[in-house]
Amino acid sequence: MVGILTANILYVILITLGGTLVSFSVHFVPVGGAPAAMAQAPGIGTGTVQLAAGAGLTGLITAGTVLGLTNSIAIVLASGAVGAMLMIGSTMIVGQMVYVYGVGVTPAGGKSKYDPITKDRQDLYSSQGTEGHALPTASYISGIIGGGLGGLGGSLVYYSLVNVTNNMAMTDLVGLAAIFAIGIFFINAVIPSYNIGGTTEGYHDPKFKRWYRAVIVSIIVTFMCAIIGVIAIGGL
Repeated sequence: MVGILTANILYVILITLGGTLVSFSVHFVPVGGAPAAMAQAPGIGTGTVQLAAGAGLTGLITAGTVLGLTNSIAIVLASGAVGAMLMIGSTMIVGQMVYVYGVGVTPAGGKSKYDPITKDRQDLYSSQGTEGHALPTASYISGIIGGGLGGLGGSLVYYSLVNVTNNMAMTDLVGLAAIFAIGIFFINAVIPSYNIGGTTEGYHDPKFKRWYRAVIVSIIVTFMCAIIGVIAIGGL
């Protein structure tokens, strides 16, 4: 057991880093939950865990596809990041169309008087009784950043697990690596939900300042998961 961990200590560290990136990325994604679904808060109308897992799993699928063509870690990580960014970006675009053309509201945040990026006035366009609605520019850009970080972390976890030193057949290895990667995604998707507490507009939201709490917990939890994953995939 000690020999396996020693031979794969680099991958334990990379898996820990990847899981932590997934946790950190969640704080960038504009999560609106049920209030956003009713156009009463900015963000995507679903929960933290679903969005984090979606970004991570998209990164895993993209990375897994590219990994079949090349073993270059730079290309694999880049593909995972881009895949997750496209996933989050597409989700936000479709949601934005529903808000603007279906519900009939303007994109406006409630955490700041002016959009942090465009400097456009927001408070004048928020409906009475709401905290804003739809996806203002700052939230959209923040979501793209979050998707990229989540996909990067997800692909890093998968790449590390697949390259762990072992004697397993490739078909068995890929399946087992995917199972452990998905488990690590969901663990690190739940952790930041305690920081966010329902809704967040992105990097400019006051709740973003709590990110370090989730990161510290994720480092500890993912490190333990990484050790278990490496031992399991190592054939013990």
